[in-house]
Amino acid sequence: MRIIAGEARGRRLFAPEGDETRPTADRVREALFNIIRAEVEDAVVLDLFAGSGALALEAISRGARRAVLCDKSPGAVQAIRRNIALMRAEDKTTVVAGDWRKAVRAGGERFTLVFLDPPYRMTEVYAQAARALFEAGRLAEGALLVMEHDARSAIEDLALPFEPEDERTYRDTAIALVRVRGAVE
Repeated sequence: MRIIAGEARGRRLFAPEGDETRPTADRVREALFNIIRAEVEDAVVLDLFAGSGALALEAISRGARRAVLCDKSPGAVQAIRRNIALMRAEDKTTVVAGDWRKAVRAGGERFTLVFLDPPYRMTEVYAQAARALFEAGRLAEGALLVMEHDARSAIEDLALPFEPEDERTYRDTAIALVRVRGAVE
């Protein structure tokens, strides 16, 4: 696993040990960032279920302003911290060690780009996390949510203000792009 493009291109990343996490394959990450490239520059990123932190750190490498990375697995948090140090991105990142709800409550910044990549068995969390972020006022108007999921199962329907924008499938992985229309003041 490596950073594909940008300032840290080619930098190898540490992955958490064990099988608790499922890192996004380099080829899927490359395809994803080709699709969302216009969203990344100067973005404020939230990476829930960050695993190794590869998605948020790829965004940082490509010009995102800031990123908050959240995972509850101690092994994942350790890998995330190592990868942040490896990229010398401490001044652009915050790590939240805990459940995704903790990241929703922590801080007050509004995110323009959100990566939701929970364990595939947690199908209900996509709608729960999106709604919680919106209701807490943590999503900027027009924010893009990137939801990685098992291609064999659909994400639960998201109600307004979330509008599906695109969905791509890469073998057993699907990426749903959902746009926020409106913001809570």
